[in-house]
Amino acid sequence: MAVAVEGRRRRTDRRPRTPYLLIAPAVVAMLGFLVYPMGSVLYYSLQHYNVSKPWEHGFAGLANFRTLLLEDPLFWQSLAFSAKWVAVEVGLQLLFGLALALIVNETFIGRALARSLVFSPWAVSGVLTTGIWILLYNPTTGIFRYLADLGIGSYDTAPLADPGTVFAAAVVAELWRGVPFFAILLLADLQTISKDLYEAAAVDGATRLRRFVHITLPHLKDAIVLSTLLRAVWEFNNVDLLYTLTGGGPAHQTTTLPLYVAAKAVQSHDFGYGSALTTVAFLILTFFSIAYLRLSKFGART
Repeated sequence: MAVAVEGRRRRTDRRPRTPYLLIAPAVVAMLGFLVYPMGSVLYYSLQHYNVSKPWEHGFAGLANFRTLLLEDPLFWQSLAFSAKWVAVEVGLQLLFGLALALIVNETFIGRALARSLVFSPWAVSGVLTTGIWILLYNPTTGIFRYLADLGIGSYDTAPLADPGTVFAAAVVAELWRGVPFFAILLLADLQTISKDLYEAAAVDGATRLRRFVHITLPHLKDAIVLSTLLRAVWEFNNVDLLYTLTGGGPAHQTTTLPLYVAAKAVQSHDFGYGSALTTVAFLILTFFSIAYLRLSKFGART
C-alpha cells in the first residue's frame, strides 16, 4: 500500500513538468528570434560599428544617442513625419473601415460579393500594391493621365515627384491596403452584438444615430482600441510601401524613421548608429503602446 501511494506521489510530482516541457521549444524559439536580436541591437547601439570604416570600431557609450538627439536634424524630421503618417493613416483607415464594416454587416443582395471585394486588397502584398499605384500614378501612361486627356480633371505633374502632392498620393495608396484591416476586425465584432438590443432601443424610440452611439460604439470600443494600436505600430514601421513608392523622397519629405534606419544601416553601413535609431524607435513605440492602452482603458467595461 505504501509503495502504491509513493508511486502515485512520484507520478503527481512529475506531472506538472509536462506543460513546461511542451512549451520549451516555443520559449527557446522566442528567445532566439526576439530576445537575441533585441540584445544585439542594444549592444551595437553602444558601439562605433561602420562596416565601411573598420578602423573606427570600438565602444561608443551614449555617443550615438547624443548625436541623433542633438546633432541630427534628419532624425527629428523623420520622427515628425512618422507621427504625421501614423495619425493620418490610422485615423482615415479607422473611419473608412468602420463605414465599410457597417455597410457589409447589413443584409442585402450580393453581400458576399461585396465583402470579398472589400477585403481583397488586404490579401495583396505591399510591394505588389506599390506596383499597382506606381502604374496608376505614372505621368504618361497612368489612369489619371488618361482621365485628364478625356477632360476629367488635370494632371500636369507626377504626384510622386511633386512635394505638394506626394504625401496625399502615398496616403491614398496605403488607404487602399489598410482600410480592409479595420473592416475585417470591426465586422467580426459587429456580428457579436445581439440584435435584441437594437430592437429594444427602436421600440423605445431611439434613432439610428442614438443606437449607433449608445449600442454599437460601446461594444466596438475594445476592438477599435486594439486595432488602432496594432495598425499604428505597423504604420510606424511601414517600410515596403513608402520605400518602393517614393524612396523617402522627394528631399526626404516622406522619410519615416524606419526608412532612415534602413538608409543608415543598410545603405551607409553604419550599424552602430542604425542600432541606436532602432533602439529609440523601440522605446517610443513601447511608451506609446502603454500610454495608449492606459488612457483608452482597454478592457474596462463602460
